[in-house]
Amino acid sequence: MLNTPPIDPKTRRFEKKVKAHRGKGLLHHPLLRKYAPLIHEDLAAVYARDLRKWLVIAPIIGVITGLLTTAIAIVILKRMWPPILSYYLRHHWAMLPGLLLGCIATGLIMQYLTPDPDEHSTEEIIRSYHEHQGDVNMRPFLAKLAAAAATVGLGGSAALEGPSIYGGGAIGSWLWEQLRRAQRFRLDARDRRIMLICGAAAGMSAVFRAPLTGIVFSLEMPYKDDLAHEALLPSLIASVVSFMTLSSFLGSAPLFDFAAEPSFTRHDLLWCALLGLAIGLVGMGFVTTFRRVRAFCVNWSAPHWVKLAVGGALTALCGMAFVHLYNGPLIPLGPNYEAVGLILQHSYSSAELATFGLFKMAATIFTLGAGGVSAMFVPLFLTGGSLGVAFAQSVAHSPALGLYAAVGMASFIAAGYKTPLAAVVFVAEATGGHAFIIPSLVGAAVAYAVSGDASASGDQRLHEAVKVHALQGVTVGEVMQSDILAAPAMLTLREFAATLSPHTRHEVFPVFDGGTLIGACSVWALSHVPPQEWHTRKIRDITQPLVARISPHTPLPEALRLILREDSEPTLLVVEEDHKVVGILTKGDILQTLMLPHVESAVEEEMAVPSPA
Repeated sequence: MLNTPPIDPKTRRFEKKVKAHRGKGLLHHPLLRKYAPLIHEDLAAVYARDLRKWLVIAPIIGVITGLLTTAIAIVILKRMWPPILSYYLRHHWAMLPGLLLGCIATGLIMQYLTPDPDEHSTEEIIRSYHEHQGDVNMRPFLAKLAAAAATVGLGGSAALEGPSIYGGGAIGSWLWEQLRRAQRFRLDARDRRIMLICGAAAGMSAVFRAPLTGIVFSLEMPYKDDLAHEALLPSLIASVVSFMTLSSFLGSAPLFDFAAEPSFTRHDLLWCALLGLAIGLVGMGFVTTFRRVRAFCVNWSAPHWVKLAVGGALTALCGMAFVHLYNGPLIPLGPNYEAVGLILQHSYSSAELATFGLFKMAATIFTLGAGGVSAMFVPLFLTGGSLGVAFAQSVAHSPALGLYAAVGMASFIAAGYKTPLAAVVFVAEATGGHAFIIPSLVGAAVAYAVSGDASASGDQRLHEAVKVHALQGVTVGEVMQSDILAAPAMLTLREFAATLSPHTRHEVFPVFDGGTLIGACSVWALSHVPPQEWHTRKIRDITQPLVARISPHTPLPEALRLILREDSEPTLLVVEEDHKVVGILTKGDILQTLMLPHVESAVEEEMAVPSPA
């Protein structure tokens, strides 16, 4: 065993100082201790809008939505549609049984496995944003995705954006519920709507490999002339993460690749404006026809699968008629991604392209108007592209077919969906044609203006209602009227009128059948029944079953938004989780709240103009 020499006392003291210094480390450095509070103050100001929670939540939404969209794309675009398309092109007669099978399967799934067969895809997300505070029922989630696969994968005239936007929005809504239970991020009702739009943006971004399109489309989607501004940052993060997730599996190349002409002339811009005008008029006619067909099918009393069987048969006839007229690889059925390359890289006559656009519009109306599960972003895109190339060949006599195809695509999307910015960005990202941005803006703006308020979405609204920031922090339960008068459904109108008094403050009353809340009736509805019929008519006869219901814990600004939305009743029923009615809320209650001293001072501070220094 070796003998170690004794340690010098000076060496021992030096080692102790080194260990003490290491123990303190940089965290105890005087400069750091001096400036750390200032850094903390600056970071607190930077993240004052709860940005930190979105830096965590939005990437989670992006990853989950990206994985879901990847699965949807692989199943439909790589497993289902290619062999079916090949078979249809070899055996034209097979379109009829194939589409009948797909549409009937969709109808049966939606009729028996979902609560409302007419609520799905992009429309469900928009409706949830406006009317249900971002709440999406997750029970039929898988059933609706299966119905979308049956619709699109077997040849329905639709594409993948419907299930992708629905899937992402539903994931955002579901994740809000899970995180709110954990009580870690302090989420409120407004955050659910933000997470809904955030998920929709992630779905759109991934399915088209176009993150900027996902952001812009999701913000434009709820409104015809406004943006869902509050969802900008989360949508930005989720879209990028979702795009990166899908790209790691399927690549990041533009979905539709065609060469871009390096320049355009003033004459081209004039022709682009004229093309936008023509497509705006065509788009207005298409949307109006689609909405009428959709309304007819919704009101038709036949079983849902029968409606879709009829729609599938008519869609198949569109495909069979077109290939009978022009026997080739171009066909107005299915997701049709391959048709973009065919239109741009092969020489088709203007008549064939115009006919393709006509049959594509008809097939889309029959597929989605009958209740098919998806959306029409790609059908609009394709129709506009085919009409744009036909316009270039026959009207503008220009060799720049790609330019006019891009303008036609952006114009038809702007006219049909009322999303002009997303239309232009989509053309730039999904086609790689960034040189077409300015001409596309010209055509999209003209088409948007010419088509007016006509939109393929029946749930899009005009701009958001007035926001009263001074009401932040106040809940419905604090200002609602809890002393309410309920009406039994079997009470006659005369008996009900006798119970009213001049001191009754509200004009809408909850109606119960036994112990079940079935809706509400209003004094306004009572006044429209002749008094001589009051002794025979029942309260049930004038009950409105769709009166909005809200929780007493809901923030008051959200309640104000629901009251001020279009076609709404002037009163909200305040209902607990056990469906017990605990009060009502009117516009007057909110106005009275604004007159409270602490709220008035908040309003004055918000409206005050700071004096110059």
